[in-house]
Amino acid sequence: MSHSTFIIQEQHFQKLKTILARLCVECAGRVVFLVDRDGQTIAFHGDIGDMDTTSFSSLAAGNVAATSSMAKLIGEDVFPAVFHEGERESIFISVIGRSLLVVVFDERSTLGLVKLRTKRASFEVADILEEASKQSAFSMNNSVFAEITDEDIDSLFS
Repeated sequence: MSHSTFIIQEQHFQKLKTILARLCVECAGRVVFLVDRDGQTIAFHGDIGDMDTTSFSSLAAGNVAATSSMAKLIGEDVFPAVFHEGERESIFISVIGRSLLVVVFDERSTLGLVKLRTKRASFEVADILEEASKQSAFSMNNSVFAEITDEDIDSLFS
């Protein structure tokens, strides 16, 4: 998957929302997030209550960044998943390229079930994001803005 910024079209967004909704039901999650590695929420499904989703997404991305650095310190390339167990609620984060699939769940579910269901959803999300990235790159290359150079912009302001 590309590491550049891309635009997610409506049809891809709706597919992602469908996957998040299904995952939330299948693993009895409270809420499921799709977050980019920069900490921006792409989509979510479930009960957020009074949760600050902006802070949550940013902290999830920061957590994965810190954990990735720890992995390198012990000789691992990456940890593909991160798990935090709380007294009442837990968080499972699956790394999907430049994105994170985050499941918040409680005692109605188990870590095994969440891992199993998240793994399948991760492949589906990766496929959609790859397709969206390719389509976005094609659209950008064929856009009227693709013809504008830095010199053109500089000449406007000189």
